[in-house]
This record gives sequence, structure tokens and C-alpha cells, in this order.
Amino acid sequence: MGFKMGIVGLPNVGKSTLFNALTRTAAAQAANFPFCTIEPNVGEVAVPDARLDKLAAIAMSKQIIPTRMTFVDIAGLVRGASKGEGLGNQFLANIRECDAIAHVLRCFEDGDITHVEGRIDPVADAETIETELMLADLDSVEKRLANLARKLRGGADKEAADQDRLLRNALKALESGQPARTVKVSEDDQRQWRLLQLLTSKPVLYVCNVEESSAASGNSQSDRVATMAAAQGAASVVISARIEEEISQLAEGEAVMFLEEMGLHEAGLDRLIKAGYKLLGLQTYFTVGPKEARAWTIPAGTLAPQAAGVIHGDFEKGFIRAETIAFDDYIAGNGEGGAKEAGKFRVEGKTYEVKDGDVLHFLFSG
Repeated sequence: MGFKMGIVGLPNVGKSTLFNALTRTAAAQAANFPFCTIEPNVGEVAVPDARLDKLAAIAMSKQIIPTRMTFVDIAGLVRGASKGEGLGNQFLANIRECDAIAHVLRCFEDGDITHVEGRIDPVADAETIETELMLADLDSVEKRLANLARKLRGGADKEAADQDRLLRNALKALESGQPARTVKVSEDDQRQWRLLQLLTSKPVLYVCNVEESSAASGNSQSDRVATMAAAQGAASVVISARIEEEISQLAEGEAVMFLEEMGLHEAGLDRLIKAGYKLLGLQTYFTVGPKEARAWTIPAGTLAPQAAGVIHGDFEKGFIRAETIAFDDYIAGNGEGGAKEAGKFRVEGKTYEVKDGDVLHFLFSG
């Protein structure tokens, strides 16, 4: 299980350039005019994790299979998208299918690239899109409440009553100018809340697209975005889409040298994925053997049977136990044998909460 992140933003902020760089493709046409991305482009990328290579080297695995992350480059929108302006309706429908939103904001000056609103102000751009998403949610919530009213008049329907309650909580937030993600939702209501698929309930990661010279430390515009994100409890990362595009065309060794020359410790893809994982509360566990070393993505707090179910549903149904070695213990012991000798090999049951970096082997009844 990876996750799907929608790349959104006003036209000409660098969305398609970033998408091309991240997916190492030229599938998204980058051009200096609005709506050059007519259909959402979908690209899958391997999630970089140096731990996987170390495990594979020790186990002499024939194949290395990283977990994957899906990026969706969604057509740019303009003011009025919630009412269908530009490619508004299509844009909004595509966002509903994503787990999180990477909101690309233009934090660079370039007279050759026009800005759809005629000025460079990433905070105002963020507010434009947030407003359009809230207006779309308001319209959706009001329509759903009207439909539910008929059901509720017909008699007791617990699911309808729960939906009505959650929608009214969302409506209250939206009418006060707050996105749906500010609504406090109990653990029991989480499933129903997700089914509502409200656009502003999606976690947001602000991606500050800066000029090449500011890629390492950001600039005054990205600083403004960071302040805004902190106030919202959101996250932000600084990336130069142009640098990422250059890196994507280089061999691995050349890419490392290029990054060092630019004063960067890691590629923007790595920073973006790490920020996305943190935003969604995700973590990685590993399965390792002579055949393959593989990474699997799960939400933090996942219990062993459900973690096994990510591999195959039968593993969860017939779960017996999980044989577990922490990543550091596996490395220190130079593999399973050494970890066992050091007393670091554990057998865990159904209530075990899988930790980030665990090396697991599941036993199940078929």
C-alpha cells in the first residue's frame, strides 16, 4: 500500500514540471498557458528507502521491491472553479480520489512565465484554491443534507442520522470559513467521515516552488508559506521544480554530485515523500529473504494481522503470529541468525502494533 497524492495549484505555478520530475516522465505537458494539463496524469514512483538496500545486501535478495507512491497531476483551476469555471468540475472530482493534496505554490519571479492572477503571492494563491474547495464542499454538504432529510423523516436510520450529524458539523466549520479538516472527528466516526469525501477534509502539504538559487534554504515567499502552514497545522516543503527536472534526467552518481553542488542533501522527491508520509501518519515495514526484499506501507498504529493483510487478505484471515526483528537489530546481527543469537528475535501475536522498520515474517493458516 502506497498512497495517492494529488498535485494541485493555479495554472503556471510549476505543477506539471514537478510531476514530470517526480515521475521521470514527460507525460504531463508543461507549457506556458492555462489548462495545458487537460486530463489528470497519473504516475507511480518508487519510494526511496536506504534501509531496503541494506536489508537486501545482508539477505542477498535477488530482487528489491520498494513500496510505491502515486502522484496525480490535476488540471489547474482558476477563481470560480467551484461553479464550473475553467476545468473546475473535473478538477474537483479528481481531488476526491486522492488521499492527500500537494498544493504547489509559485514562490519564484519569472517575467517569461505569466501568472494567471497577474501577481506573485503564494499565500493569496493558497487562499484562492482553499476558498474554491470550501465553496464546492458547501454546495455538496447542503445537497446531501437535503437528501438525508427525506430519509430521516421516513423513520430511524442510524447511518443516515450519523451522516446528518457529521455533515452538520462540516457545515458549521465551512460557514465560518474553516476547512472540513478542522472538524474534530471521534475514532468511531472516522469511517463515516472518510466516506463523505469532502475536499477540504484532505490533508494538505504546501510545496513551495522556488528558483534554483533558493532551493537549499528557500526565500521570503516560501517563508511566508511556512508561517501560514504552521498556523494551520499543515506542512510545507521547499522544492525547485526545475532542479528536480534536471536531476530526473541524470544517472544516480551524477545526481548525487549535482545535489552536492547545489547545497542539497537529498532530492525534492525524498523530502516530498517524507513530508507526505508524516502528513498521513504512514510508516514502512519489510519482508526479507533470498528471493526478494520488499517494503510495505501501513498507517502508524496498524496491528500485525492488518499489516499482514496488506500482503494478502488470507494472511490477515488466517493470522497466527508474526516473527519480528527491528531494523537496527537485523543490521547489527548481520541478518536473522545474528539477531536470534543476540535475543532480538521476537514472536508477536494479534495485538502487536507494528513499528516503523520492523522486519516481519507472518505465519498463517491457509
